[in-house]
Amino acid sequence: MDRSRLAQRLGEAGQSHLLQFLDQLSPEQQAELVFELDSMDFKEINCFFKHAMEASGQAKQEKVDARMEPVPREVLGSVTRDRESLKYWEEEGLRCISQSKVAVLLLAGGQGTRLGVPYPKGMYDVGLPSHKTLFQIQAERILKLEQLAEQHHGTKCCIPWYIMTSGRTMESSKEFFSKHKYFGLKEDNVIFFQQGMLPAMDYNGKIILEGKGKLAMAPDGNGGLYRSLGTHKIVEDMERRGIAYIHVYCVDNILVKVADPAFIGFCVHKGADCGAKVVEKTNPTEAVGVVCKVDGRYQVVEYSEITLTTAEKRSADGRLMFNAGNVANHFFSLPFLKDVVNTHEPQLQHHVAQKKIPYVDMQGQLIKPDKPNGIKMEKFVFDIFQFAKNFVVYEVLREDEFSPLKNADSQDGKDNPTTARQALMSLHHRWILNAGGHFIDENGTRVPAIPRHGAAGTLSPDGSQNLKDGTDLPIKCEISPLVSYGGEGLEKLVNGREFHAALVIDESGIHEHVKNGL
Repeated sequence: MDRSRLAQRLGEAGQSHLLQFLDQLSPEQQAELVFELDSMDFKEINCFFKHAMEASGQAKQEKVDARMEPVPREVLGSVTRDRESLKYWEEEGLRCISQSKVAVLLLAGGQGTRLGVPYPKGMYDVGLPSHKTLFQIQAERILKLEQLAEQHHGTKCCIPWYIMTSGRTMESSKEFFSKHKYFGLKEDNVIFFQQGMLPAMDYNGKIILEGKGKLAMAPDGNGGLYRSLGTHKIVEDMERRGIAYIHVYCVDNILVKVADPAFIGFCVHKGADCGAKVVEKTNPTEAVGVVCKVDGRYQVVEYSEITLTTAEKRSADGRLMFNAGNVANHFFSLPFLKDVVNTHEPQLQHHVAQKKIPYVDMQGQLIKPDKPNGIKMEKFVFDIFQFAKNFVVYEVLREDEFSPLKNADSQDGKDNPTTARQALMSLHHRWILNAGGHFIDENGTRVPAIPRHGAAGTLSPDGSQNLKDGTDLPIKCEISPLVSYGGEGLEKLVNGREFHAALVIDESGIHEHVKNGL
């Protein structure tokens, strides 16, 4: 490798400072740094920086309120407002799954840093009685769905699972799956690939050194997905397997209905090329992006991009006008995804995230700044909504389908292991009640059940009343995904029976009074 050629390239790009400590490094460290720098396109990186900073400056000055329109009813499907169609959509989705036309794509680049652990989020155990990790829960949902599709249609099928990791999570994720024998899935149908990395930069566009021979690198955001799909030829692999529809989701949602047949069936029925699953935003100040139209194109508008007046606007029915809360849960047709990867990806702008980035000063001392000193550039997975020709939105109940794991446990905290664990146990508790089971306390008295509005996690064709418990205290109850994907098939196990908590139902049977340390 020609070092003078590299020095020249760095000089032309205004990044010569990256070699300032080269003489102080060992031969191995020198070789590593030179190898890393040699593989980078500095002109492209400088271009990303320039455009990202320009777009960020415009976004700061301009709120998008006046250009926003809510999601029109004709593109919206809802588990509460379209109950008569749910069974049909679910059957349509299961038919597609039975033909091996559906793949799932997991965004699993996140480290568990905010959870206080040094490994990937997917390997986290939130403290369920079974101590299953997020990866295992999701794998077992895929397995169960394959079984359900086979039972309904009499044909063997497969749902390939594409898992995008970051550089930091790739090896540990692969080892974890290997150690657990892919949780019963075929190894050939679990495909790992890695998202790209970009250097962190200071406000003058200089790449930051976090060590004398080490660049400060960061994943390029979950929207880096599209470039990675191209780099690793994932779309070609999907084509080879005969995939027509893809469900994309984030690893940290413990309630995620992986390859949700009703969502897929709704999107297919509507002839959609792109779809977003949303939950209703009920509090105007909740810091969640909303799916809406801006200048006639669909996009996600972040809470910070609109005024409080717009956030508080209500429709005639009393709901918030802009209430389609984005939960990073999407449907793509394969032709649309292929189009995005091959044509639209280069048009996507990077977003700027201001960060405190540790760096080495001119003397080579490591400095940990106490305020933001630079930026990380990232794309978002939803940036491609604008290219859809037939976009649809599918609204589900938050308590049934969305409980993200982002923070460590703390007093009055949210989106943490306790809230995730309780959300899943509460859902499973409702499944038991809806299937005709009951819980009794230590005195043998039935815990009262009260009617619950809206659709539960199960589709009841007879329209029977959905129930929830008459107490807000979560009852310790866990149902293995291998027993039930979405509340189905439980009547034969629980109807007319009474249970003590803690209750676990898994492939080996029904277990009460499970010691789970909760």
